[in-house]
Amino acid sequence: MSDRSGIEWTEATWNPTTGCDRTSPGCDHCYALTLARRLKAMGNAKYSRDGDPRTSGPGFGLTTHPDQLELPRRWKTPRTIFVNSMSDLFHPDVPDSFIADVFSVISETPQHTYQLLTKRSQRMRRLLDDWRLPTNLWLGVSIESNRYAFRADHLRETPAKVKFVSAEPLLGPLNELDLDGIDWVIAGGESGRGARPMHPSWAASLRDRCNEKGVSFFFKQWGAWAPVDEGTRLAVAVPESSHTDDLRSQVVHMRQVGKSVAGRRLDGRTWDDMPARVSS
Repeated sequence: MSDRSGIEWTEATWNPTTGCDRTSPGCDHCYALTLARRLKAMGNAKYSRDGDPRTSGPGFGLTTHPDQLELPRRWKTPRTIFVNSMSDLFHPDVPDSFIADVFSVISETPQHTYQLLTKRSQRMRRLLDDWRLPTNLWLGVSIESNRYAFRADHLRETPAKVKFVSAEPLLGPLNELDLDGIDWVIAGGESGRGARPMHPSWAASLRDRCNEKGVSFFFKQWGAWAPVDEGTRLAVAVPESSHTDDLRSQVVHMRQVGKSVAGRRLDGRTWDDMPARVSS
């Protein structure tokens, strides 16, 4: 879990902590939890600790791994590295001192670019009020619907040079998300067992707003569901809570076809924009 990655928007993963628990609806079908259960069953020592069965369960208890801190120093070729693909560094059970150790490694390996994503935006903002962040660290928050758009407000208050939003799984329109000060948005639908469909207008509207604001936009995937011709299994309507008449009136037909079949083309093309690296 610490080397080359299949995630479309990064090159490698580094997990100085593993484990997490549910904090919002975007966590309901967490890919990391499913993978952790499998790794625990295979005897992987990093996933031996169980979490709260109400919110995480087998193999997903929060665990710090000091032995993993030195790993990026051994990677001499520059890489873009996703920090904690299997955890959340700002989880309340991660000591402040350990977070500081992770940041020290990031600062001392300037050949790499690090991407750190969290749902615990309030703790992130509080800790980073007085910290000097490495310029090779991109800081991001996960936002799955308008209800959690406030996480971007916390992100804006940090000193990160590059700030990004992961709207994956996108579970509703994000017309209330303030894009001011945001450099990059990743959007995508949910995959795996129990996946919820993403209305095409949610992704398209977010892309259009990014283009208008000059924010880099990356469409990661449709997920398990793809839009298809009428007469298929599910019609998806935008929630009334969207407060956006042009979105609310749209109904589309979708079919659960799986991630690989659904692909990652939006309106006939891929969207792979990335923010520019910051050198100083």
